[in-house]
Amino acid sequence: MKALAQRKYPITTLILLFFLFSFAGWLWEVGLHLVSDRMFVNRGVLSGPWLPIYGTGGVLILTFLQHFFDRPKVLFFMIMGICGIVEYITGWFLETYFQTRWWDYREYIFEIQGRVCLIGLLIFGFGGLAFVYAIAPRLDGQIQKMSKHTQEIICTVLVAVFVLDCIYSFYNPNMGMGVTTPVQALQMASQGTT
Repeated sequence: MKALAQRKYPITTLILLFFLFSFAGWLWEVGLHLVSDRMFVNRGVLSGPWLPIYGTGGVLILTFLQHFFDRPKVLFFMIMGICGIVEYITGWFLETYFQTRWWDYREYIFEIQGRVCLIGLLIFGFGGLAFVYAIAPRLDGQIQKMSKHTQEIICTVLVAVFVLDCIYSFYNPNMGMGVTTPVQALQMASQGTT
């Protein structure tokens, strides 16, 4: 674990891990909807197959929580904290800007304004530990087998496509059944009106 605490991830690795983790988060949420609703739902605000909230959480864990890598129990709670903050702020921003919710945890116990809930944070905590101790080091090992030039090209292409998706989705966010709920509908439901 001491070696992990001293490990430095190059910027190209962090960028690629951001996209890999964003894609894994998208697969996770699409998979959940396939199982629960028996239908494909492109989850998230963006059009592409990525949920940047997962990638952001992963990169923040690797860059800001490195001092805790040799203390897994503390790291677990730090991961829950950082992921909870990212999820809450993202949920608040999307709800405020677009007047729509992409997720709502109000039916879960131990939730905060429907934006975060304990079960989600526990999943992030365990997932974050797996990311720190197993997934990120192995993926970095594979990434480092590529030439720097290849890493830079892949990063450049991914960032360019991602930026275009962000610009497009800013004006045309991914919304609809199984993806979003308008804030007005949530307010009416909480007041008991239809």
